[in-house]
Amino acid sequence: MLNLVLFGPPGAGKGTQSTKIINKFGLIHLSTGDIFRANIGNQTELGKLAKSYIDKGQLVPDEVTINMLKSEVEKADNPKGFIFDGFPRTTPQAEALDKFLEEKGTKIAGMIALEVPEDELKERLRKRAIDSGRTDDADPKIIANRISVYNSETAPVKDFYNKQDKLHNINGLGGIEEISNEIVKTIDSIKD
Repeated sequence: MLNLVLFGPPGAGKGTQSTKIINKFGLIHLSTGDIFRANIGNQTELGKLAKSYIDKGQLVPDEVTINMLKSEVEKADNPKGFIFDGFPRTTPQAEALDKFLEEKGTKIAGMIALEVPEDELKERLRKRAIDSGRTDDADPKIIANRISVYNSETAPVKDFYNKQDKLHNINGLGGIEEISNEIVKTIDSIKD
């Protein structure tokens, strides 16, 4: 089973690239953002709780996120593997994911980390707010807070996977196809 973590700050292109990876390798895409948005749209209790954190640019608490993700993994029927997009966001989440996958007889094969400068991220998020109507991308203060939270709480997860020799940094600037090709080469090297 091929399990990957697609990693990067808000606006790095994880959603765009995950689609290409899914199509190429037949993986199941688990995006915490998509799962949260579905719950928010359906006004579930989890959705209301998640929205209260997301609206402030904060991370949803680990326990809520981990339990939600476990539920999604359990739903999969005979998967080739998973691509975790937007998870783990903290070192405790990464530790919990490793433990959970180990119990399922599998593990994370690698982390694909998209690297994009902060000014470019802010511009991409502003454009995404206009194109998709995502309110969490429209307010410059929330964008700045999301990037700050990423740098302080989420970026250290790279160290967790680096210590396991599973970190693969990819330049997130350039054309979508060019970035995709780099990611595919990297994944092919992980699989071998």
